[in-house]
Amino acid sequence: MKNILSISLLFCSLIVAAQDKKWAGKFEQLDQMLPTPNTYRTASGAPGANYWQQRADYDIDVEINDETQVLTGKETITYFNNAPEVMKYVWLQLDQNNLSSGNMTAKTKNNSIRDSTAAKFFPLASETYDYKGGFTIKSVKDAATGKDLTFLVNYTMMRIDLPAPLKTGEKYNFKIEWSYVEKDRMKFGERGGYEYFPEDGNYLYTEAQWFPRMCVFDDYEGWQNKQFLGQGEFALTFGNYRVRITVPSDHIIGASGTLQNAKAVLTPSQLERFEKAKKTFDQPVLIVTQEEAVAKEKERSSKKSTWEFYAENVRDFAFATSRKFIWDAMAVKVGDKTPLAQSLYPKEGNPLWGKESTKAIKNTLEVYSSRTLDYPYPVAYSVHTANQGMEYPMICFNYGRPKKDGTYSHGLYEGMIGVIVHEVGHNFFPMIVNSDERQWSWMDEGLNSFLERETKRERYSDVNINWGSPKGLSGYMKGDKNKMRPIMWDSDNIPGGDFGPNAYGKPAAALTLLRETVMGPELFDKAFKEYAQRWAFKQPKPADFFRTMEDASAVDLDWFWRGWFYTVDNVDVELDNVKWFRVKSEQKDLENKTVKTAQGDLTASAKGKEKASDFSQGAQEITVVDTKDNMYGEFKNKINDADIRAKLQGKNLYELTLKNKGGLVTPLIIEWTFADGSKEIEKVPAEIWRVNENEVKKVFMKEKEVTNIVIDPNNDTGDSNLGDNVFPKKAASESKFDQLKKN
Repeated sequence: MKNILSISLLFCSLIVAAQDKKWAGKFEQLDQMLPTPNTYRTASGAPGANYWQQRADYDIDVEINDETQVLTGKETITYFNNAPEVMKYVWLQLDQNNLSSGNMTAKTKNNSIRDSTAAKFFPLASETYDYKGGFTIKSVKDAATGKDLTFLVNYTMMRIDLPAPLKTGEKYNFKIEWSYVEKDRMKFGERGGYEYFPEDGNYLYTEAQWFPRMCVFDDYEGWQNKQFLGQGEFALTFGNYRVRITVPSDHIIGASGTLQNAKAVLTPSQLERFEKAKKTFDQPVLIVTQEEAVAKEKERSSKKSTWEFYAENVRDFAFATSRKFIWDAMAVKVGDKTPLAQSLYPKEGNPLWGKESTKAIKNTLEVYSSRTLDYPYPVAYSVHTANQGMEYPMICFNYGRPKKDGTYSHGLYEGMIGVIVHEVGHNFFPMIVNSDERQWSWMDEGLNSFLERETKRERYSDVNINWGSPKGLSGYMKGDKNKMRPIMWDSDNIPGGDFGPNAYGKPAAALTLLRETVMGPELFDKAFKEYAQRWAFKQPKPADFFRTMEDASAVDLDWFWRGWFYTVDNVDVELDNVKWFRVKSEQKDLENKTVKTAQGDLTASAKGKEKASDFSQGAQEITVVDTKDNMYGEFKNKINDADIRAKLQGKNLYELTLKNKGGLVTPLIIEWTFADGSKEIEKVPAEIWRVNENEVKKVFMKEKEVTNIVIDPNNDTGDSNLGDNVFPKKAASESKFDQLKKN
């Protein structure tokens, strides 16, 4: 086949954009969608010269009655007003009220009757169980005068009117006394509460959202006092905590902070092992053995002890307590610090927990520190629970319970490793890089899921890491768009079934794609670390992350944020057609002069022809003429057709037509297979779609003949339909209907 082609710099690659179908502005900048930079938050994504944030210090006494499961507490809060405005009232969070009678979650949750015998309820607290949840606020007083303060409870929020306006730079002390009845976590599936063990009659308490806590007041939206509905988590203020916890004297406690009175609450042998663990780096030291824990299950002390903990510059405080706890610990070297990794678990967690939990803490602290900032806190706990996983500063609650005979599946092992790495990893996001979880779940869950996958990739070769990769999310992303929400969506307004992919998996997949395909590991890691270090112990917003990643990398990522975070588009690129060309060999006359050939237009001459299905028809021959007619300015006079023909002589030219069927613009990863069996991977940036978002043509020059072309051979971009990514086209498999027609 013979055609004539007028080529413009073909040897530098030619991009021909097809006519637009529908323009959606996928490469438009995000400027108009992001908040205007100011002296608090700069255009580079860094905290500004006038950045400020509030602070709240807590002094708390709390007691758990192990017979009645009632928690009673009193606290003194010192609130520092660093805002450039006067405050006449403050807001606190009463998260336990999410299970009080008439709570907003129960009122607004959609329910349905499945059949005549079963109903779908979530969680209807007092309506479903004989449980009276929620805080009982006994008093709210001025700490200096002892006078009562006026307060108003609005579901899970409490407003306290101040006796006098609190000016910038001032602080105010007030006291609160409260109590509530603990809930059975096994019934309610909540983050905190107790698990009862009927075999030995003991309890294991994980205490979360257990005290009235200050809401965030910031430069972005003032008070963050959105109601707690159960799914969107927490926005919290940094401060220092001194907490005294009274429990039965045979209990072991782990908490957010360092134990201040070890000599008073530990036995001499426990204290000796505790001190040894602080200097042991190779394997965990048992501070309380299984035999000792089992003995306490039976003996049950009637005395009480008070454990005191201190935590500096944290946004929250949680603890766990039980006489059933086995306790092991080991030191971890992180920069110039040696935090103590500690695990607490009942005998029901062994042998898996004794073998893996503390080691998983160590792996997490080391990998996360290398990618963000050195872990700054003195301790990190992993506490065994029967279900779920939940995170707090320096402590987290994690599932992973073997069968009663001690055996466990590889799936349980994988799940336990994943949840411990994930929850310990939350120390970095959002406990240190303190994002607003109530509004933007992806800023902690998504970033953390990405680093969870990276930790497993580096330290656990026997654990599956498909989840959180573009490939692992491709099935979800091609689903029903009417039911999906963009990543940039309020946490509580994401349908429950989509919350995991939306807040965890999809952001992790996006960051994996950004690191491995768009930016490259070295550039991404530098920018990601810059974000973590800029916003450590501060309160970033989405724009701060977006801007920092671009500022620290010199990569324009607005198209990426726009597509992955603001839409529900998916990656689906079709290799629609491939044309193979060779430049025609020149024929010369007796005087050795080049014979001129007639000009022609390849596009016009190819009209009406069917698309090629393979390479069997051979290459079309083309002739290079009048290339300079397509050039502009001084460059035009430097173009010589003969030079171009010489460069292209004997080369194979492949024109690929690619269609963006999923809507999400993406880099192209092309695998070329040659006639000699060798392969080549070629990457094209996503900017190839910037002129036409729907279809592009691109010509590639190859020395060798190509026998096969695959777009995204390893599904690194998360393409949802790999069947149309191949040339020669693969014959579609015969359907069962077609087979039946033959019979």
